[in-house]
Amino acid sequence: MPRTIIVSNRLPTKVLRSEENLLTFQPSEGGLATGLGSIYRQAGNVWVGWPGLYVTDAAEEQYVTEQLHAESMAPVFLTEAEIRDFYEGFSNSTLWPTFHYFTQFATYEQAHWDAYVAVNEKFCQVVLAQSGPEDIIWVHDYQLLLLPELLRRARPDATIGFFLHIPFPSYELLRVLPWRNQLLAGMLGADLIGFHTFGYLRHFLSAVSQLLGYSAQNGQIEVGQRAVRVDAFPMGIDYERYAEAANSAAARQHEAVYRAALRDTRVILSIDRLDYTKGIAQRIRAFEVLLQRYPEWREQVSLIMLVVPSRDQVAQYAALKEEIDELVGRINAAYCTVGWNPILYFYRSLPLEELASLYRIAEVALVTPMRDGMNLVAKEYIASSTDQRGVLILSERAGAARELSDALIINPTDINQLAETMHEALVMPEEEQVQRMAAMQVLVQRYNVFSWTRLFLNQLAYTKMKQQTLATETLAPAPTDQLLQAYHAAEQRLLLLDYDGTLVPFHPNPQRAQPDRELLLLLRALADDARNRVVIISGRDRATLENWLGHLPVDFIAEHGVWLRAAGEEWSLFQPLRNDWKRELRPVLELYVARTAGSFIEEKEYSLAWHYRRADDELGVVRSRELLNHLTFMTSNTDLQVLEGNKVLEIKNAGVNKGTAAARWFSQYNPAFTLALGDDRTDEDTFRALPPEAFTVRVGSAAHSSARFHVASPTEVRELLRKLLG
Repeated sequence: MPRTIIVSNRLPTKVLRSEENLLTFQPSEGGLATGLGSIYRQAGNVWVGWPGLYVTDAAEEQYVTEQLHAESMAPVFLTEAEIRDFYEGFSNSTLWPTFHYFTQFATYEQAHWDAYVAVNEKFCQVVLAQSGPEDIIWVHDYQLLLLPELLRRARPDATIGFFLHIPFPSYELLRVLPWRNQLLAGMLGADLIGFHTFGYLRHFLSAVSQLLGYSAQNGQIEVGQRAVRVDAFPMGIDYERYAEAANSAAARQHEAVYRAALRDTRVILSIDRLDYTKGIAQRIRAFEVLLQRYPEWREQVSLIMLVVPSRDQVAQYAALKEEIDELVGRINAAYCTVGWNPILYFYRSLPLEELASLYRIAEVALVTPMRDGMNLVAKEYIASSTDQRGVLILSERAGAARELSDALIINPTDINQLAETMHEALVMPEEEQVQRMAAMQVLVQRYNVFSWTRLFLNQLAYTKMKQQTLATETLAPAPTDQLLQAYHAAEQRLLLLDYDGTLVPFHPNPQRAQPDRELLLLLRALADDARNRVVIISGRDRATLENWLGHLPVDFIAEHGVWLRAAGEEWSLFQPLRNDWKRELRPVLELYVARTAGSFIEEKEYSLAWHYRRADDELGVVRSRELLNHLTFMTSNTDLQVLEGNKVLEIKNAGVNKGTAAARWFSQYNPAFTLALGDDRTDEDTFRALPPEAFTVRVGSAAHSSARFHVASPTEVRELLRKLLG
């Protein structure tokens, strides 16, 4: 039975060294450790990560390894230089600020990148040693972006998932990184890539498209011979744990102490780790505006600020702490009275029950980060509000805002809006508070951290199963013999043959891809057999097909199913269509022709195609991504669709494709044997439209195809057709 290997930068247990130089083991309280705790402790499973301690002594390493092994953990030991350059350097001084839109704090040191690569390789070696070929590997977060690809190289068939716990930035920010392509390629080593929100997913797909030239369809990215799935999985919390902590005797005791000290003062609560992404200084300034604009709240409400210490030896963090200290001091000095302090400021961490007591007494919770992957504090406050009183003020730039629509959503840089929203929260009727809180509690309770874990792992298993289902079999001698036997035994046969990339190789100039004498003789011989119905099914315009192949007794499906013609008959439309839309979209294509030397427009009666086969390879890929995005935007909510072929983008009417046309031929002739050959996405519609027993063959790439078999090239296609005649 396959095991699950969890990989993250930190283990769920950290090793501490006491003043007496003794090692102790302390469990982590993070959401990830909670959510995956039940998984890695199952028999055989293991969690791989750094134990949080710099160890130089071999005996100590052995001791730590043995102790952690007993708890289903495997340590990755880092040197002091690796901790400095990999963790403090590249991870937290390059990736963290860039992914959180604080590029002014980002550094780009080659030594840091080298350490990042080396540590990811070190993690890879430990994971390979701990896992087998059938095991499931789940990699977590920004410190290990290269690891999925490293694992994929070592184990091409491994099941690998990756989840990013922080935001994924827009393409315009990511492109600043000198190592952007390597980072994206590293993530694409996974079978399933997860993000907290669809917005982050969209940024990732855009970056992959713009930088690597990989297109995506329905959340699938074709990477070589693999299909990588990308999806959103909003992370939750252990709801019951926080609800129980809030109702515990210890929490109520802490609450009584706070209430005695605060008396009737109302509480706005702010809890965050010290970080420039959290918007702590901005919310302090907004609270000052509240006191200035609404003086009636003076001596009536206090802001309790709990700031958890973090990296305060780093310059940006030290400067932020100094700014917070000065703001709190100035505001308290300006507004405090003998019996009231505007801001109660704590720079420390608190145990769960004391934290829960703060959640209980808070009438308003301020969760206003400038940028945050999810922000679980918002969900913790909801779970802890067991009486369903209280108002959550939530930043629109936190991932949680995509779920918690009953919170008061604000722009964290708009100080005036935040001040007004605090006032709105303080005067909100109790009935409305209960209504909003009850709705959010249902959501947070249902989509908890255990649901998140199950959903991701189930999706990973499904993705791997779909990969295997859609992995086509090479048309080797054995299946070829089966195909030939079925062909010769059938009295009525249907042959659906794509043209470009299938019967003939692609040509830089599509108009010069005429059929050669060998192909014409092959098609003539096949069509002369009364048992065969030969159909050329192509994206080309009907005039070209008529000119090149019209003298043969074959049927035609032209322009991806728009035009149909049985042998010896007249052309007919599949269904009535309109083409007045071309006037609006042709100027867009002309703009891209002007910007992309070597590209050109092919106009058909009911479609427009932009070819870039003759353009510079790199420029063509970049421009095609830009044009695809442009056309997708312009054709959204219309009856048009954009098709992506081999170095061509085509706009056509939706609902008409090769598959619908092929299905009409199949139902009309009811063949005993069907063979369909095609090379790109447009041919997938044909493959899907045919029954499972049909012989469907993808030419070229075999990644993520509905075809049963694949062959490498048009040369092999012709060899197969010759065998039919033999």
